[in-house]
Order: sequence, then C-alpha cells, then structure tokens
Amino acid sequence: MTRKMHWRKTVGLSLVELMVAMALGLLVAAGIVSIFLSTSASSRAQNQLAQVQEEGRYAVGRIVDDLRMANAQYCTSTGGVASQAGSGVYLDGLRAPVVYARNLLGALNAGDLTTRWGSVSGSNTYPATPMEPYSLPSFLWMRGYDCDGATCKPINPPTTVVPSMGQSPDSRVIGTSVLTLRYVDGSRGWALGGSSYVVSEPSGSIVSIHLAPASGEPPLTELKAGDLAMLSDCSGGQVFAVSGNADLVPEPTLNFTAPVARPAQAAPRLFDFNTDFLTVTYFVKVVSNDDGTTTGALMRKDRNGSQEMVRGVERLDFLYGIEDSNGHTRYLSAEEVDSNGSGAIACPPAAPLPLERDPGCLWRAVKSIEVRLLVAADKPLYTLTPQEQMYAYQLDGIATPAAPDAQGRRITPMAQGFAKQKVRREFIALVSVRNYNP
Repeated sequence: MTRKMHWRKTVGLSLVELMVAMALGLLVAAGIVSIFLSTSASSRAQNQLAQVQEEGRYAVGRIVDDLRMANAQYCTSTGGVASQAGSGVYLDGLRAPVVYARNLLGALNAGDLTTRWGSVSGSNTYPATPMEPYSLPSFLWMRGYDCDGATCKPINPPTTVVPSMGQSPDSRVIGTSVLTLRYVDGSRGWALGGSSYVVSEPSGSIVSIHLAPASGEPPLTELKAGDLAMLSDCSGGQVFAVSGNADLVPEPTLNFTAPVARPAQAAPRLFDFNTDFLTVTYFVKVVSNDDGTTTGALMRKDRNGSQEMVRGVERLDFLYGIEDSNGHTRYLSAEEVDSNGSGAIACPPAAPLPLERDPGCLWRAVKSIEVRLLVAADKPLYTLTPQEQMYAYQLDGIATPAAPDAQGRRITPMAQGFAKQKVRREFIALVSVRNYNP
C-alpha cells in the first residue's frame, strides 16, 4: 500500500523580511534616541540658564545693598554743597566728619592701601601726612579700579587687599574691576542722652564721654584703649582717639587737638570707628570646580576676610554717575573720576577743613553707580550649540550677541582660563547712592 506524503505549509518570516524589520526598528529607535538626546540637551541648557538667572540676580542684589550705603555716616551725608548756619551746624550737603586722630589710616584695616599719605595714584599725588584736624577726604570714602587683560587704572590695587590677576585658582579673574567703599553701620554704637552723655569744658572741648549701654547696645569691652571713636549726629561727625572704658577720654598724645562738643546736636550717637566704620571691597576670584575646570566667584571682603558670594561671575565693571559743580550728570570710569576727566571737570565745593590738595575730589560727587556683571554657569556643558553660547556684554562695544570668542571683545572667556561651552548672560543695575545730598 502506497503511503501518501503530506507537506505542511511553513509559517514565519524569511531572512529578508527579518532584516527589513530590524532595519525599520533601528531607524525608529534612532529617531527616539535622537529626540531624547535633543530634549535632554535642551533641558540641560535650560537648567543652566535658570541657574545663571538665579545666581545673577543674587549677585546683583548683594552688590546693590552695599552700593546704596556708600559714604553713609549715620544720619548725615558726604556729598554735595555745604552751607553753615550761625550756630556752626552744617544744614545741608557736604558733612564729612572732622578727623582729630593722628593715625586715621591705622583704623582703616582691610582697606584700600593705595591711598597712603603722600602716595601716587595715576595722575594724583595724595597729600602729606596731616598735622592738624581735617575733613575726611573723598578718596578715603570710595575708590574704584578699571581692569583689562593686563593692568588696572588709575593704578593696580595692592595685592595685600586683592590678589593679582591670573588664570590659576585664587587669582583675581583677568579683566575684572575692583571697588572699595566705606560707610558707618548706623545700627551699631551707643545713643547719647540720658544715662550716656558728653562732658565738655566751657570752651566746648570734650572732657569725657560717659557710656551706660542700653539694652541692645554693644558692651563697653568693644572699645579698647587707642581705638578711634566717632561722635556723630545728623549734622556731622568727629573722629578722635580715646582711652578709658565707661568714661572715655580723648587721648591728647593721639589727637591733634581736643574734639569740640557742638551745640544743638540732633540724635547724637557714639561709634567705635575701628569696628563700625565698614570697609567693603568687591572683586572676582578664580575658583576650582570638582571636575578640574575653573570659574569665577564674586568676593566680598571686609575686616573679617573675604567671603564668596556666588559662583559663575566672569566679568565685573562699574560706571560712576557724578554730578559736577555745574549740576551736570555724566557717567565716568574709575580712572576718569580719579583724574577729574583728565582735569577737564571742576571739583565740587570742598569740605570745611580741606587738606592741602583735593585729589580724587569727584569721588564725593558720585551720585549713582552702574554695575555690570557677566554671569556663566559653574561648569561647561559640551552639548551646547553655538547659538546657545551666544551672549552680549555691552562694555565690549558689541551691539548684538556674538560668539564667546568673537573679535572685538576686551577679554574672552578663554583668555580668562574658562571654558567657552557655557550659558552666559549680562546683568546690569543702576544704583542711586542714598547718602548723596545735592
């Protein structure tokens, strides 16, 4: 008997069909991966931009707080034109404190050491060491330095105050400016009247100042022998060396003459000049990241040392709005302020007891300050497109956004030692100096 053979039909994919299916699957997978990578890169770029925006706003806000306080001395002012009533009380304008202390600079620690008596700053030569009472000069209230890739004008700030420029960590960032300003911390000191009072001779010379600290006021131990005291009210101030504790006595050997108790004082207050007259310096320092790259950090230096405010700051510049003797306002660089616009701008009226010369007189005419920062992300992001790396920094003279290594910039990130693959944005603030009285 013949057996019939039955063939079953084979069900499945041929090799060609399988290869086509795999190719289509790879194309779809590649598209999905491409979309994912693109979305991920865009997300990282947006995160960097958000970081830059947050850090930039904080950096500007921190600087603005100090700039607004520049030149403050309790409830008086150091700017403008002074007029004097018959009582000897200055009613408006320039009320710089009178210095009776022989060694004022010794109390200005953490300060701008380029303003030593008799030293040279650009086109200025400062007066010789005073030998009689004088009004605190303008150049000791505020000093700025414009810096490019090689040097600063009107002079390089001393390396005892800020580091020299360079690309290595702990150097000052190349092309960043420096500003030193001073003001009295009005929340400190001892209120006079009642338990605390001034004892004076009939001639008006101060014999002693009795202090009985009220609740919330500093302890008497803060004032040490040889410290300078600042006696202020809403008309003016005096700075003189003292000895003693609860009863402070002007020290004859440390003062030119005895300070004078002015009549009709309004809200008088005594400050420890050594601690309450603040010196603040802003600069930008190179710091290391944990991935081996570097970035810039905005630094605020006071008598307690340098403190890092925020990372990612790569440029820092200031323009100073001054009001000249004719009432005209113009914005100048630090060098132009220091040199009176190369001698073309007249000094505003002098203080009541001027020194032999008035170098840097326009520093007391600063009515507003424009601060500019270029802020970048801390670390490079190598997926950024050239478009995402574009930024503008107006002081470079570039009107439209340009690539980080564009020709025409005063200084580029690469010249500063920073990676160019970062999101960067410029931040600008115009600050009115509160303690200027026109």
